[in-house]
Amino acid sequence: MTVLENLVMGAYLKKSRVEIKESIERVFDRFTRLKERRNQLAGTLSGGEQQMLAIGRALISKPKLLLMDEPSMGLAPMLVQEIFSIAKEINQSGTTILLVEQNAYMALSIAQHAYVLETGAIVLQGTAEEMANNPEVKKAYLDE
Repeated sequence: MTVLENLVMGAYLKKSRVEIKESIERVFDRFTRLKERRNQLAGTLSGGEQQMLAIGRALISKPKLLLMDEPSMGLAPMLVQEIFSIAKEINQSGTTILLVEQNAYMALSIAQHAYVLETGAIVLQGTAEEMANNPEVKKAYLDE
């Protein structure tokens, strides 16, 4: 499937062609690389571009909540920055994001609230700032 076909698939709940077109254009406005590659097979995109496509496909339905599981996994550092910047922008535009991420430093840099899980149980929680300043978190997750 192409990039465009993937986005159309994300718009399956839209009622009209105009609404689908507008939604896809919003994604292309946010992710200009995807617009350039609209007819390219999605499987041939870079890892970062595939993440952008997955996020774009999810955003087409205008969710109130977006779940992101390890969006930085396997990406080059510059793309990690871009993905987190996009996540922050999406959140600031009104969509709540539940982010599961092992890159604690990056996650805390954009989060409002944070939970530390160990074997499926919450062992620490607080504001992102509290967690970033917590000595246990610093030692275990922030290499300090």
